Amino acid sequence: MPSRHLGSPREQLACAFRWMARLDMHEAAANHCSLATSDDGSRFLINPAGYHFAELCASDLLEVDAWGEPDPRLDPTAWSIHGALHRLGHQVGCVLHAHSQYATALACLEQPQLPPLEQAGMRFFERISIDRGFDGMGLEDEGERLAQQLGAADILLMGNHGVIATGVDVATAFDNLYYFERACRYYLTARASGLPLRPVSDAVARKTAAQWQQYLADGFSHDHFAALMRLLDRDGDPFRR
Repeated sequence: MPSRHLGSPREQLACAFRWMARLDMHEAAANHCSLATSDDGSRFLINPAGYHFAELCASDLLEVDAWGEPDPRLDPTAWSIHGALHRLGHQVGCVLHAHSQYATALACLEQPQLPPLEQAGMRFFERISIDRGFDGMGLEDEGERLAQQLGAADILLMGNHGVIATGVDVATAFDNLYYFERACRYYLTARASGLPLRPVSDAVARKTAAQWQQYLADGFSHDHFAALMRLLDRDGDPFRR
């Protein structure tokens, strides 16, 4: 079996940025991702303002204190959203915020629920928090509101905005983001066909979600992320720098 060595926390977060860029889960030099570095979650790594995801290296990431003063090197929305999530969500290790195409499209619908149509989507059955209170860009108290809305969910679908995927570590959060975006893509593609949809019953969706959790407990997310790191290394990507 291939190695599951994931490298340092900085290298892991840098890898996530590089792959989010490769998968078109970026938007100019906006959006932000963070990783807690202290047991209480209050200190965290995050990308500085003005960098494209595709150019970020491990050494570029900033370590900041969620209880400290706003860091001028960060985008104000990054400080507002991630600072609040790390202050209030101690169970959250990694926070990936993106305006990915299909998740954002779903967030713009009148009914933004993700029905259990296929097994990628069933992974998130009853594990999505849907925010319907968009009140402008993530400034002022918007971050606090979003942190309260997230609760214990893996995914926060940010109405009229985008998506936040969380996890205990980078591999888990990235795998959640990756599969949620794919699930949104499958659903919106099926819906665009104009043909009748055939979701499964709640009982089957819950069964499948539980099977997913066992699959993940066996290390699936970490195998996925280790493979992504190997691919970057093979390509000579300097993300570890």
